[in-house]
Amino acid sequence: MREIESRDVVEMRDETFASVLDEINARQSQTRLSVALAVLFGIGGFLVGTKLGGAAPVLGIGAFVPGMLLGKWFDSYSRVSVLYYDLEQDAEAAYGRLVTAFDTLTRCAGKWHVAAGGKIEDLTAWKRNAGATMLVDKKSTTLESTLPKVVRSNVTPPSLHVGRQILYFMPDLVLVKDGNRYGAVGYGDLRTQFAPTNFIETGKVPSDAEIVSYTWAHPNKNGGPDKRFKDNRQIPVCLYEALRLSSSSGLNELVEFSKTNVSQPFCQALSALAQLHRSSGRQSISLNAHSRE
Repeated sequence: MREIESRDVVEMRDETFASVLDEINARQSQTRLSVALAVLFGIGGFLVGTKLGGAAPVLGIGAFVPGMLLGKWFDSYSRVSVLYYDLEQDAEAAYGRLVTAFDTLTRCAGKWHVAAGGKIEDLTAWKRNAGATMLVDKKSTTLESTLPKVVRSNVTPPSLHVGRQILYFMPDLVLVKDGNRYGAVGYGDLRTQFAPTNFIETGKVPSDAEIVSYTWAHPNKNGGPDKRFKDNRQIPVCLYEALRLSSSSGLNELVEFSKTNVSQPFCQALSALAQLHRSSGRQSISLNAHSRE
């Protein structure tokens, strides 16, 4: 199977938001004070306990916890960038449509990230995989409205988990998280494609999925049951919808939903945001999007 994955997140860089992106990455790379202070307080407590005689472990553990809590408090300021948005009326309406369309996606009973796919070439593999013409490697994924831990904002964006990366759909760009690093894709560079797809569902059929036909776990050449297998059973073929998100900077992700006709409103909302940038000539759809201490 061929992997479907994005390039290094460092390559996803929209120069319009370079300063904000640089600050987020710089703050993220700072040493966590919660770890440093926890260790220092723990060692200090242990040494004090040693001098007092016999209480070293107790004091060490007792000092470790407040050190960690104090460090977390410092981290919440030193490692966090604040993005404040003062949206114009048309921008607020466009972003609202994106959020509404995303909410429709979240309500699908089945949501998957497709990591790899490949065509089945030989008859043996075709029979072994219930007559499927394509194999896919996919796992359930998460769609939610949340901010990355390193950002505070007056908006809570839709976020989509795509394997090791998370996409945050901010009002003016898509923030891409990959481990401790961040990239950015402008809406003008974001490309979308969606299409219905048939999937042989060997697991539980999602409650909102449409079953379009049935196949056999072990079919013969004509599509009927191979009678050599006693446990041969019928398997439903479901109609799902695939959505691809890509960009010239290297974003390349594929997700799938158990319900059809849900991706188009989302893609239209993304396109409207991109058009808003182009038609107005704004660098950002927000009047005041910036980072601050």
